[in-house]
Amino acid sequence: MFPFEKLLVYQKAFHLNKSIYKYIKNSPQLPSYLKNQLGRASLSIMLNIAEGIGKKTSKDRKNFLIISRGSTLGCAALIQFLASENEMAQNLQMKICSDLEEVSKMLYTMIKNLEKASNSEQKQ
Repeated sequence: MFPFEKLLVYQKAFHLNKSIYKYIKNSPQLPSYLKNQLGRASLSIMLNIAEGIGKKTSKDRKNFLIISRGSTLGCAALIQFLASENEMAQNLQMKICSDLEEVSKMLYTMIKNLEKASNSEQKQ
């Protein structure tokens, strides 16, 4: 098992990505540019967590988690847009947005903790 697989935030991002992938796969009416953007953003959340955990310094890990959190917010904006255009059922939109918010909060906490660690590394 890889270290990132043990993280709850990664596990949640993985399941979130599966939900979004299933939505994209079952939505042939969506324009390809929206499918592409949503798919890439949701995959970016998960992949940047995994890649960031493998970095040596707190500063490097933090940068990847910041990118992951940015992708989380991008996904939320896309989901809200799709729901506003009646391209997504409201219950699915609420579930995905709730999951995105949870992942975002977890990433924010990890980023803040890494900032503290990075600051203490610099003082040494």
